[in-house]
This record gives sequence, structure tokens and C-alpha cells, in this order.
Amino acid sequence: MLSFFKNKKSTDKKQSYESIIKSAEKSDDFKEAFYQNPHTGAKFSLHFITTLIDGKILQEDVLPSLLSKDFHSFDDLKKLVPVLDIQVSKDESKIEQKLYNGYTVLTMDASSKEFAFIATKNEMGRKVSQPEVEFSVVGPKEAFVESLSDNLNLIRKRLPIKELLVEEFNIGKMTHTRVVLVYLDGLANEANVNTMRQRLQAIDFDQIMDSSFIEQLIADNSYSPFPQLLDSERPDRIASVLVEGKVVVMSDGSPHALIGPTTLTEFFNAYEDYFLNFSIASFFRLVRVFSVAFSVLITPIYVAALTYHYELIPKDLMATLITSRQEIPLPPILEALFLELTIELLREAGARLPTKVGQTIGIVGGIVIGTASVEASLTSNVLLILVALSALASFTTPVYRMSNTIRILRFPFLLFAQLWGLVGIVFCFCLLMGHLLQLTSLGRPILEPLYPPRLKDLKDALIRFPFNKQAGRPEFLRTKIPFRFRPSEGKRKVDIDE
Repeated sequence: MLSFFKNKKSTDKKQSYESIIKSAEKSDDFKEAFYQNPHTGAKFSLHFITTLIDGKILQEDVLPSLLSKDFHSFDDLKKLVPVLDIQVSKDESKIEQKLYNGYTVLTMDASSKEFAFIATKNEMGRKVSQPEVEFSVVGPKEAFVESLSDNLNLIRKRLPIKELLVEEFNIGKMTHTRVVLVYLDGLANEANVNTMRQRLQAIDFDQIMDSSFIEQLIADNSYSPFPQLLDSERPDRIASVLVEGKVVVMSDGSPHALIGPTTLTEFFNAYEDYFLNFSIASFFRLVRVFSVAFSVLITPIYVAALTYHYELIPKDLMATLITSRQEIPLPPILEALFLELTIELLREAGARLPTKVGQTIGIVGGIVIGTASVEASLTSNVLLILVALSALASFTTPVYRMSNTIRILRFPFLLFAQLWGLVGIVFCFCLLMGHLLQLTSLGRPILEPLYPPRLKDLKDALIRFPFNKQAGRPEFLRTKIPFRFRPSEGKRKVDIDE
């Protein structure tokens, strides 16, 4: 398959104008029109794909200018036609690319080797709306859309400086998707920029439909369930990480941008934290970390305690557990798996169904199935409460990709809890930490600032210090300008009389 595309690409370059037009005529939405200027007698033809162009531009701007004015040659095009993007070229290999990207191809003489490409693309897309995944009560209410040009406009509006650089790539043998690398020149580490640039240039894939494809293709470890690039739909967050010195990748057709390098702690930090007081934001961050630990470990601990470690359970609690489980024929592991899989089924069904139906299925289904399973003596009341709290706690993760990873992690812990009890849970935790210690993001340790330990970066990790205490940019980024402001200015208190 790979050799097929390579051969196809090489033959495309050798295609003549006639063969390209003959191939395009096989499609019914290809049109070819011939005209003659009544004043000068100049003959010309237009070739375009009707489903890609904006007919108003062609009928109201291009044709009236070419027919009602003195049109002699290609040199007159830019003077007569009120379209900004007009290109004249002798390269026949560009005809196919321009034709299928919304350009109208103009030819004047069959013997001429020059072609004009007039931008008449029909730009279709939704308007800028509120964030749906990273919604916040406080702060801006703008989110990226599927148009790459609109998304870059939202970023440049927040960073109107010459240092903001955009490098464009064309990726995908069949989709030819526009992908851009965005960073601040003179601030971002050249190693990070070069690493991202090389990985984008090395992508050899036939289709790029979304930034998720890129994230999987350039990840340091494609087999890891943990995301290694942070994705965001908020322009304000992208502008903020660019100022920190990170690099951003954006794809045409995707409302999400990829941020790198990133750390594990960033996946549990909501951007809304920066709009709140530092003490409140720090409390919410700690709640999220506790919720993740609770979501992953509470069900395995229940299985381990009831299977191997009865002596660890207080007598009063043991009486409650015995009463709750006295009529249940299933062992704790099957009971836990039944409820966990039921929760996953409800989540998946609610996500795939239409919004109103999905909400009804999630609420009614959870109540009905939970109540019925307890009354049928398939599960205990205690485990039902624990699994419900575990599912609720997993929703506190602000990044959707990481929340999916947290959902999956519970099942290996459940398996090891059934095999070896609490020892199995500790063993599984050691395996998890061993994997995270080796995991990197653009070559940078993903556990930073926890490992390797960097005390200065802890100011904006699990907790958030006040802004006047965060004079330095993250150390692991190795930015060219390490400080946001002079540390002495952050400590200085201005008197009201000054």
C-alpha cells in the first residue's frame, strides 16, 4: 500500500494538463466553461469543482471583471479581478492540488504553458461558541472551531506580537491536511521546537482527520494508555502555555490543539483554577487528586478486604458488610465486575445516544439497574454506593483523555486485588509507577516536578501559589527567558502614598 502511494505521487507530478482535466471530468461536479472577452477578443476557459467553490465569488467578482474590462493576458488578472489570492504558474503539477482545494483554474491559450489559480473556495464552518469540554463559570467563553484560520485568529488576538511564529505542514497522502506548529520565537526551547517539527515531518499516513491522529502518531510511547500531549479547546489556555514556552500543534478540521511537552499533574489542573483565588484553586486541585485515587482504588480495596483481609475491617463495619452480603451468591470480584461493567455500559450508551435520550438513559438506567440488582441479591448496598462514588469521582478529571485512562486503570487493580489482596494492589501500583517513570512527553519526564524533583515547579503543580510567587517559568521547559518578571518585584509591596 505504501509503495502504491509513492508510485502514485511520482506519476502525479508527470501528469499533463490534458490528463488532469480528463481525469477530473469523470466526476459530475467538475465544470469547464469557455468565454471570450467582447472588448479584446481574448479567449479563456475556467475549470472548477462546483462543490468546493463559492459561486458568488465566481459570478459577482471574477467573471464580470474578465468580461467587462480590457482583459488581454495573465498580467492583467491581479489588476482587474478583486480577489486577493491569485497565482500564476507554469507548473502543471499544481493544477490538481489547486483544483481540489477550491481554486478556479484559468487558461487562455491551448498552446500556453501558463495557468492562473484564483481562490474561490467556499469557506464553511460553525461560528465560535462556548467550550463544551473545558467549560468554566469564570473567564472567557470562546472555544476553537474546525477552521484552522479562525483558530489562529483567536490566538493572535490574544498574542499580538511578532514573536508568535506559525509553521505550516501538509500531512496526509490523501487528505493533505493543513497542520501548523505554533511557538514563540526567542522564548521556546529550540530542542522542543525541533523535536516537534521533525516528528510532524516524519508522519507517513494517508489520512489526518483530527489532531487526535497526530497525537497518536507522534507520541513518545504509542502503546501507553496515558496521553503524552495535552489537548485543549480554549484559545486563552493555548495563549497561556505559549507564553510559558511550550509548543502547540493545530490541525485544520479539529477544534482541539495539542500542547507539549506536558506533565502528569497538568491533566488534573483545570484552566479555571487561574481565575480563582490561589487558596481555593489549590483546594480544588487536591480534591481532584484525591478523587482520582479514590476512583481507582476503592473497589479493589473492597475486593481485597473481603477476600483476604477480614481482620482489617472494624467489627461494626463488618456487621454491616455481613448483613449486606448474606444473600449474595457471587464472590466479591464478580460482584464488583458486574457493577463496574454496568457503569461503563451506561456511560457508553449515554455518550452515543442523542443528548436528551442519553441523559435519560444515564439517570433512569442507573437508578433502575442499581435498585434491581440489590433487590435481586446480585450486589450489596455497600458496593453499590462505593461504585457510584467511584464513578462520580472519575468525572472530576478536567481532561477527557485522562478520565478515560482513569476508567481503564480500575480493572487491572481489581484483577491483582483478587489474586493477592492488598499485596496485589501494591504490586500493581509499583508496575504503574514504573511505567510512569519511563514515560516522557517530547523527551521530557512526564512525572516532573515530582520526579525528577524540582521544587520551583511545585508552585504550580498539585497546588497553586499566588502569581507574585511564580516569577519563573517551568524549569523543565528550559526556556530562553526563564523569568516572567524580576523576583524582587514580586516581593515588593507598594505603599499607597508612593
